[in-house]
Amino acid sequence: MTSPMDVLLSRASTDRLKDPAPAGAQLEQILATALRAPDHGRLQPWRYVIVQGAARAILAEKVVASTLRVAPQTPQFNLDKRRQRMATMPMTIVLGMHLRPEHKIPLWEQEMSVGAGAMNILNALYAEGFGGIWVSGPITEDPVLAAEFGFEAPHRLAGFLFVGTPDAPLPAPSRPDSAGFMAMWDGTPAVFAQDRNNAQ
Repeated sequence: MTSPMDVLLSRASTDRLKDPAPAGAQLEQILATALRAPDHGRLQPWRYVIVQGAARAILAEKVVASTLRVAPQTPQFNLDKRRQRMATMPMTIVLGMHLRPEHKIPLWEQEMSVGAGAMNILNALYAEGFGGIWVSGPITEDPVLAAEFGFEAPHRLAGFLFVGTPDAPLPAPSRPDSAGFMAMWDGTPAVFAQDRNNAQ
């Protein structure tokens, strides 16, 4: 039996996805894991727009239009590739951030809560036998695109989760040794082995 820790340590992202994607109560439960993310001030900034079926073609055209707004010189080949990708994913979850800039909780904490929620979704997908990947890029900064999903300023996009069933076994994730990213503090500035390695 796979332990929860094994799931967390073996999860890997993939965009090689096919049907089915989660649905019904299973999808609701997966999304419920996002609502367990840290939420300072209980502001509940997480918002998820589910795109499936015929709506995928609409999504693809809106993403291409957004790409042309933020990067007008994008080659046609790249536009066609992006259109095809967005139109054929089994499911796309649009990650929205319902932000309250006037609140005493700083925006960066609200945004990090959305990020933590997205990570919970990816972990839950993997635990349930599905796959996914979080994609973003300059279009997430496009207020026109955000508004088309219902996120008018000050609310924003955090990216997109592609969701489905992996069409091939996931490769064993290659991760660095965690020891390089931790340090025991003794009152002086921490020094990390990973930073020394990068400097060489």
